[in-house]
Amino acid sequence: MPRQPLRSFEYLPRSRPVRVDGGIRARSQRGDIGETWWSRRFIEILESYEYGARLRRGRSYARAGQVLELEVSSGLVLARVQGSRPRPYRVELGVKTLSDQDWARAERAMAERAVFMAKLLAGEMPKEIEAAFVASKLTLFPGSGRELASSCTCPDWASTCKHVAAVFYLLAEAFDEDPFLIFQWRGRTKADLLQRLRTLRGSAGAAGARAAVPAASPDRPLRACLASYWRAGPEGAEVQARPWAAPAPEALVRRLGAAGVTVRGEDLGEVIARAYRAISLGAESIALADREAEAADGRAG
Repeated sequence: MPRQPLRSFEYLPRSRPVRVDGGIRARSQRGDIGETWWSRRFIEILESYEYGARLRRGRSYARAGQVLELEVSSGLVLARVQGSRPRPYRVELGVKTLSDQDWARAERAMAERAVFMAKLLAGEMPKEIEAAFVASKLTLFPGSGRELASSCTCPDWASTCKHVAAVFYLLAEAFDEDPFLIFQWRGRTKADLLQRLRTLRGSAGAAGARAAVPAASPDRPLRACLASYWRAGPEGAEVQARPWAAPAPEALVRRLGAAGVTVRGEDLGEVIARAYRAISLGAESIALADREAEAADGRAG
């Protein structure tokens, strides 16, 4: 009997997600996701875990608005992601929270510098904050994949599927909007953190004031203090006004999305965003050059 030819394996067609209206769509529709240094740092750490092509497909899901809900709480992010099945999948991102003792060490390190409090109140994450955590033998961001846990109700066997990856990317953009969500995810709410820093800063200031003023010194009337009334105290030296450009000066332009007008085959919004960055960096270079010249003149004099 003649041998029958082998049949080629027929792959099933690749599934496509059910399109939804009103989902959470990533602001960045091309290029990298993340506008600030802290969200980019978070993405950089995720990509170092070698999750592979699922991260790329997760970016597509995030940009298409497939994530329906995203909620951050202590140690846990809950989300719903619309996949190829009618019912959305439930995604959970767990992270190891810091203990009260760990937070106490980190808060003491943060309270030592007034600039931390000032920048956090301005909605900005100080770049030096990671060093403060390291000095406390801690990490602000998950130090390894072992500190992260993820789950999804989809049938994909991988621990980090494209639905989980999509939530990771949108979480990074949520960190752009509110850096305090990073602390909340690691176990400290904004209100608790700020209150602790105020208390520690107040205790340090009171102790410094007691050390600076002799115990037997009598109270001086205001009229006798007018000459130095508006003079900055010793803490003012910790706050440095430096002409650094914003971490992402083009962030506002990118939030507006695609302009729908092309210039030499490129979207106008992308052209303007690059121009904003170039102008900001140029202004920063000029300002720093002026400061260096002033410092050199001072040394020469």
